[in-house]
Amino acid sequence: MQLYRRTLALPGVRTLMVLVFLARIPMSASGMVLTLHVAVGLGHGYGAAGTAGAILTIGIALGAPVMGRVVDRYGLRPMVIVTTLGEATFWLFGRYLPYPLLLAAGFVGGLLVLPSMSIGRQAIAALVPPELRRTAYSMDSVSTELSFMVGPATAVLLATQFSTATAMLAMAVGIAVVGAALLVVNPAVRSEEENAAATGERVPRRTWLTPRMVAVLIIAAGAVFILAGTEVAIVAQLRENDELAYTGIVVVAWSAISAVGGLVYGALPRSPTQVTLMAWLGLLTVPIGLLSGEWWLLAVALLPASALCAPTIAATGEEVSRLAPAAARGEATGMQSSAFTLGAAAGAPLVGFVVDHSSPGWGFALAGMGGVLVAAVAAVLIARQHRRAADALPVPVG
Repeated sequence: MQLYRRTLALPGVRTLMVLVFLARIPMSASGMVLTLHVAVGLGHGYGAAGTAGAILTIGIALGAPVMGRVVDRYGLRPMVIVTTLGEATFWLFGRYLPYPLLLAAGFVGGLLVLPSMSIGRQAIAALVPPELRRTAYSMDSVSTELSFMVGPATAVLLATQFSTATAMLAMAVGIAVVGAALLVVNPAVRSEEENAAATGERVPRRTWLTPRMVAVLIIAAGAVFILAGTEVAIVAQLRENDELAYTGIVVVAWSAISAVGGLVYGALPRSPTQVTLMAWLGLLTVPIGLLSGEWWLLAVALLPASALCAPTIAATGEEVSRLAPAAARGEATGMQSSAFTLGAAAGAPLVGFVVDHSSPGWGFALAGMGGVLVAAVAAVLIARQHRRAADALPVPVG
């Protein structure tokens, strides 16, 4: 635990970890709140709710890199002001909108979502030296796991005990509070050395959006593709077994082992490559449906793959911070957030379609095979960059 003590002893890191955990709770609850409001509050059903969620997701995916570029050029506070006002306004007034207007507002609201995920990763790169970043990003991934355990559960509680309109109002208040806290704390997104070396010139995207960076972003999308698909398959498996009441226990066990895996990964002096982590995450997901029976057997079958979830996600954050120059770190982390969002948007419906037309076991298999395919594509991109680097070396004469 010495690495964790050293990391938490750095100035500003403890405050940052608490702040980003709280900031991610509204974000993690947003999908559940919107789904319940459309399906239950407006009475349009889950198909319409899925459409609203997809439009919000598209907005988030498009908006994250743009907001990251705003941070790169103008600093954190202007971006926080714009996104806090924009997102809070959507949740405050969206509860009064009819369904067609809610769809349009959801797209705009997605564009203006407060990017709490990327803010945390940028601040870690600024506050933590390279030798401790694996540990810091592991803590960040564990924090994300915990926020996704708290957020959706809170959303369901508010929507069922009060109303979906109350849940949307709580979202607006929560985002306003988080935005105000970020404005007060104003975590650094560049280190003092990086600020001193800054020239104010824009860094061309082609200099850092290399095949290796693209591979990292693909792995980020693939990891969340597996997570979103696995979640759907878990629910389907338990429903097929008539054990839906045990869903919470299985998901908590799944998340807890992922968090433990993240903590172990953060303490390693050396780690497997991202491609290796991604490949094993996919391979260990494929047979889950074959090994699971009753709910406790399903929980046990999930353990090997779940232990690699947080490490794989943490590894992408560590690599993005290494590959992206400080002047473009906001845009790069925004692209990483977009990759996460698109991975989730693809994983859940694709696995759901397979489950509807076959069985939950095939849902796990599709999620895992998708991860293996992503690892293969990433490996090809990294090999291509290595070949380019080798070709660029001067040929010795004589």
